[in-house]
Amino acid sequence: MSSGQESVFSEYETDTSQTSKLLRKFKETPFVPIGMAGFAMVVGYGLYRLKHRGDMKMSLHLIHMRVAAQGFVVGAITCG
Repeated sequence: MSSGQESVFSEYETDTSQTSKLLRKFKETPFVPIGMAGFAMVVGYGLYRLKHRGDMKMSLHLIHMRVAAQGFVVGAITCG
């Protein structure tokens, strides 16, 4: 092996941690984490409101929450 091949492998090994990959992706596309955070907030709010939905059917409540979460993610990615 030549010394050039060794440097390629060592560079690859140092840059393959999950945290570094995640941070690099967030820097490349900053609206993806915003979409993920919005999705988590909508789902959390939906779960909170699940107890206080009144006479609304469970399936209808879940459909509304799914549409809201998907809309937030698609909107964030479209803006980016």
